[in-house]
Parts: sequence; C-alpha cells; structure tokens
Amino acid sequence: MNSAEHTAAERPERARPTPHSLTGVGIAVLDESGRVLLGLGHDGRWELPGGKVDPGEDFETAAVRELAEETGLSVPATAVRVLAVVVDGLRGLTRVTAAAVAEGAAGTPTVTEPDKIVRWEWFARDAVPSALFGPSASVLDCVWPEARPRGAAETYRYPVRPAGEGHATRAG
Repeated sequence: MNSAEHTAAERPERARPTPHSLTGVGIAVLDESGRVLLGLGHDGRWELPGGKVDPGEDFETAAVRELAEETGLSVPATAVRVLAVVVDGLRGLTRVTAAAVAEGAAGTPTVTEPDKIVRWEWFARDAVPSALFGPSASVLDCVWPEARPRGAAETYRYPVRPAGEGHATRAG
C-alpha cells in the first residue's frame, strides 16, 4: 500500500478534504506615472484585478491570467512581484491572497467582464477611493503602506522575505 492509499484508508476525509478557504491573488498594476488601476464594481466598491488561483498555478501566473481576463492588459509573469501573503477570515471563510504588484502592463484597460466591473480607472496614491473591496484594500496596504491601514483589522500580512527573516504582521 502506498502512502496515499494508506492515508485514504486510515482517514477517508484526508483523501479529499472539504475546502475551508479560498486562495487568490490581487495585482496592483502601476502605470508610468505610478498610478494604480482600479475597477468600479456594481456594488460601488473599487477593486484591483485579481481572483482565484487555479490548481497548479503559482501566484505570478494567476496574476497575469486574471489581469488579462479582467482588463485585457498583459504583463509577463517575470514582471510580477509578490510582496506579501494576506490572510483574513471575514464572513467565516479563510481567504489567502497574494499581494502582487507589476509595472509596465501593455495595452489599454477594457471592461471584459461587464457583469462584475463598470469601468477601469487609474488613481494616484493620494486619490485612491475609500470604498474598496476588502482584499484589494489589504493588497494596497502592502504596496503603499499607510499610517492607518485601508484593510480590515482582522487581516494578517506575511511579507515575502528570504527564508528565516521576520514573522507575520497584523494589520491595524
């Protein structure tokens, strides 16, 4: 019996556990002036491009795919930097989000998912709207730290650093 068969025989729920979390990526795309791209959702909140990480994808690949799917912009995966991993448990679901940033995306932002986004706009750091989708606010806290974080206080940020350096920081 191999180890997978042994685990399944010992505890069947380990063979395919019930999911209790969502893994995603939010990408802050900066233009040549340093402005960030945000999309206005139908709920009146602004959000970064991003979404779920598909099975087998790394954060950078997911960021590139989501950016292209949602905006029509393209950027190579090598241009995406993951700054931190953000964890929150808002609304009873553990959400793990990679906070990523990229500069120099090619193309013009286009609404490709009109059921989700009304329009895309570029914002300077000091002009970012306060009505932000929670995970996007937490990603922006990693890109542009503020004295008072935009994201929820119940959020933990794990900065991406070389092995052995630092611990998670709690937002707020």
